[in-house]
Amino acid sequence: MNYLTITAFIGLFATATTDLWALLRKRLFAVPPPDFGMVGRWIGHFAHRRFRHERIAAAAPVAGERLIGWTAHYLIGVSFAAILPAAWGVRWLEHPALLPALVVGIATVAAPFLLMQPGMGAGFAARRTPRPAAARFHSIVTHTVFGLGLYAGALLTRRFV
Repeated sequence: MNYLTITAFIGLFATATTDLWALLRKRLFAVPPPDFGMVGRWIGHFAHRRFRHERIAAAAPVAGERLIGWTAHYLIGVSFAAILPAAWGVRWLEHPALLPALVVGIATVAAPFLLMQPGMGAGFAARRTPRPAAARFHSIVTHTVFGLGLYAGALLTRRFV
C-alpha cells in the first residue's frame, strides 16, 4: 500500500472517530452533533462569492448541502491527516507516535475557530453562540479525539499493512 492510501485511511478513520465521539457526546452530555448540512450550505454559497453569513441557518438552502457538508468533513479530515507525514516524514506512518498526532489534532481546532465559525455566523471561536466557553471546550475535545483517531488509525494501518 502506498503512503497516500495509508494517509487517506488514517484521515478517514480519525474523522469517523470524531463522528462516533459526537454520537457518544450526544448520549452522555445531550450535546447535539454538528449539522454538516449547514457546513454544506456554507460551502455551497462559495460559488456565489458569499463566504460569511450572519446566521447560516437563515441562508438560502443549497442543493445537496448535506452531501456537500459530509463530503467536505471527510476530505478535510484526510487533508489534516496529510500534515503528519508532511511535518514528521513518512517515517511517522511507519512508526506512529502519539504526540505528533495529538499536536496535529488539537492544532486543527484553528479551522473552526478562525474560518468556519466566523463564516457561518458564530463569530471568532464561537463568541456569538449562547455558550461560547462550552462550544470552545467541545471543539477542543473533539479535535483532541481526532488526534487520538489519527494515532489509532496509524497503528491499525501499521498492523494490517
